[in-house]
Amino acid sequence: MTSSYSQYRLAPQRSAVGRVLAKGSPLRRLDWIMVLSALGLSLGSSLLVWSATRGRDSLTHGDPQYFLLRHLTNLAIGLVLCGIVVLIGSRRLRTAVPVVYVVVLLMLLAVLTPLGSTINGAKAWIQFGGGFSIQPAEFAKFVIILAMAMVLSARVDAGEREHPPTRSVLQSLGLAALPMAVIMLMPDLGSVMVMGVIILGVLLASGAADRWVFGLLGAGALGAAGIWQLGVLSKYQIDRFAAFANPALDPAGVGYNTAQARIAIGSGGLTGMGLFKGTQTTGQFVPEQQTDFVFTVAGEELGFVGGLGLILLLGLLLWRACKIARQATDLFGTIVAAGVVSWFAFQAFENIGMNLGIMPVAGLPLPFVSYGGSSMFAVWIGVGLLQCVRTQRPIGI
Repeated sequence: MTSSYSQYRLAPQRSAVGRVLAKGSPLRRLDWIMVLSALGLSLGSSLLVWSATRGRDSLTHGDPQYFLLRHLTNLAIGLVLCGIVVLIGSRRLRTAVPVVYVVVLLMLLAVLTPLGSTINGAKAWIQFGGGFSIQPAEFAKFVIILAMAMVLSARVDAGEREHPPTRSVLQSLGLAALPMAVIMLMPDLGSVMVMGVIILGVLLASGAADRWVFGLLGAGALGAAGIWQLGVLSKYQIDRFAAFANPALDPAGVGYNTAQARIAIGSGGLTGMGLFKGTQTTGQFVPEQQTDFVFTVAGEELGFVGGLGLILLLGLLLWRACKIARQATDLFGTIVAAGVVSWFAFQAFENIGMNLGIMPVAGLPLPFVSYGGSSMFAVWIGVGLLQCVRTQRPIGI
């Protein structure tokens, strides 16, 4: 009879790669269509960021590849953060939510102290040495999703209720309101707008009563009116809304960004002028073109085809995220996935819309595309959260 040792010796041994790719392993259970879509957006956008900045010596300090290398570095860090979130897993992440919430809230409060730095009229950054800075409001977006999901799903996933009770809804709204209030003091109206849409998406996904959704919409309208009347907004923010309402208003002043953006996109035609050959881009007519107005580079240099390709990749990513939300095995996962979808979808719509002149300028980056470390880190953490929800499913679902 063959000994057990001999049987072990004769059995085929899996390589390390084979074990990783085995059926049921976390790596195989990732949504690779989503990952590759996000990676395609981030890598492709490096060329757009490079085109927008390589000739701007005042920004690059004489190094044409300065922003290209930093953008790719931000992407690498974002991928690492995404991987860490996936390795932590949905269940352990759920228990860590209170700690993450407190850490991000403390970061937001630090912005209001002398540690905070003002850029483009908003005191929204914490500046470190070596030109490195963090915008905590970007991290607050996924923290709100996690905090609300934890509270709204607790009694439902425990089998005590079919829908979140009133107390849970109120607690979740309180957890969301606290970081939003701090961000409004900066003021960062764009981030607050995104968070409002996130809260709406989370409530809809949680199965909360309709009165909460309609009440939130009413409160949002009243809050916007109150903010306007009380003079909470800065002058530059009011000017942005005025320019949106009247595009012909001061095209050389408050309406300059939108006017130049529309010229750049319109001049691209069907196939564009060619990468690195856009006249608006090389002439440096569009402000903040590597961040808020990076879509104008795609429109001018790659044309309608390039802009449409970018939008289709975003749409593919959102479609896969919606599928993950529908197939989640618990309410916590459904809420997290729906919250991330709301975040990505609205922010992409607002950014592209303000480039086209159909939405007011709100200072929001285009997910996965705009230059910016905090934004890149946050959206890839969002991808990690979606993958956590997916890998939690039983095999075959």
